[in-house]
Amino acid sequence: MDYAVIESYLPLYKDALALTLKIGWQGIALSLLIGLAGAAILHFKVRILKTITGIYIELFRNTPLLVQLFFLYFALPKIGIKITAQTCGVLGLGLLGGAYMIESFRSGLESIAVIQTESALSLGMTKEQTFFYVILPQAVSISIPGLLANVIFLLKETSVFSTISLMDLMFTAKDLIGMYAKTIECLFLLVVFYLIMLLPVSILGSVLERRLRYAGFGD
Repeated sequence: MDYAVIESYLPLYKDALALTLKIGWQGIALSLLIGLAGAAILHFKVRILKTITGIYIELFRNTPLLVQLFFLYFALPKIGIKITAQTCGVLGLGLLGGAYMIESFRSGLESIAVIQTESALSLGMTKEQTFFYVILPQAVSISIPGLLANVIFLLKETSVFSTISLMDLMFTAKDLIGMYAKTIECLFLLVVFYLIMLLPVSILGSVLERRLRYAGFGD
């Protein structure tokens, strides 16, 4: 292990981490929006959109992110739709994550007792008010462990961004190994920086899960 080499590579990995986090969290934000919208469609059983949402979930949950990125980055330009590599990464991660987020939000919505909806409606609240002020906050609280698990999964999936020439952590490691053959040092840094990216989310998830469990059932 050459620590001088590790020190010299640190700035490159820091830049790669910044890019990975930027694209990763933008994709996660998009996936949350898609998840909320899709779960609402399934909850209210909107006829045509419900079918489209179901097809979308099955399509994106049963195909690898790598294939989806290749389609967005290489196939879309063939029909005149050109997007940058970063936009492709955000869109690909968001669409993949959206399919999983929908299921997480839906499980939360379905866990809320029907009597709560009936009680809110009997008090004069509209269906929309009942959903946004009574049902949704509780559903989100219940869904948090699943949502955080999805966030960790999506952050790990950023490792395939290197296939569309994005200089993320994986691209940087492979590039440096190819040029200088410092395999051990490059892989060591790769592991360290992935831990820096993922451990805080994992710890946050554990803390929130405990708090929610104690809030629901006591100590």
